[in-house]
Amino acid sequence: MSTWKEFKSFAMKGNVLDLAVAVVIGAAFGKIVTSLVNDIIMPLIGLISGGIDLKELHVGSGEAAVNYGLFLQSVVDFFIISFSIFMVVKLTSRFRRKETVKVEVVEPPAPAPEVALLIEIRDLLRADKQRESEN
Repeated sequence: MSTWKEFKSFAMKGNVLDLAVAVVIGAAFGKIVTSLVNDIIMPLIGLISGGIDLKELHVGSGEAAVNYGLFLQSVVDFFIISFSIFMVVKLTSRFRRKETVKVEVVEPPAPAPEVALLIEIRDLLRADKQRESEN
């Protein structure tokens, strides 16, 4: 098999396509969460904390500055992204549970006529035997 055919076979597998879609959706989701953090949550934190911008916090100056504010910003981003992903997973698992609850009850097929006749004979014999034991 040629390399091109092997690659085509690999690329067309369902898992690879699912992974590609997940990466694209994940990148878009990351942009949404980043905007949520940078444009909504961090300004609110700055407002509550008296105008402090975490990104501006540092020790030292120039090239030797330790920008611990950027680190704190990354930690806040991580927690918000983690919580957002947790909520999405929780929401999707709730929908999946509802889907699995919808199970159709399938009745077994009716027995063949010969089997139905044998069952009826068996039941009549049992009833006769039970009447005899009662008398």
